[in-house]
Amino acid sequence: MSAALQQLDAVAARVAALRAGRGSVTTLSDEARAGTELLGALPPRYGEVLLGLLDRLESSALFSEESCSFSQKDLLDNLQVWVDKARGQLVS
Repeated sequence: MSAALQQLDAVAARVAALRAGRGSVTTLSDEARAGTELLGALPPRYGEVLLGLLDRLESSALFSEESCSFSQKDLLDNLQVWVDKARGQLVS
């Protein structure tokens, strides 16, 4: 398995953990941002979208759900879509 796919699997596991109420936003964000092999293997737009989602997710973690304009659940759903599309890019 390529390093990019391994990094994608790690990000996917962190997203799944957060969706299940475990893990931390910081861990997910740090791991995703450090995934240089993953980001290098994808078209540049994927990196831009991922970083935007991570920025919003980090912001949502600073506030309660009611006082933040970003829904953490929606952001995690969008991150899952990103993971699925990134996997499609890497395995095609």
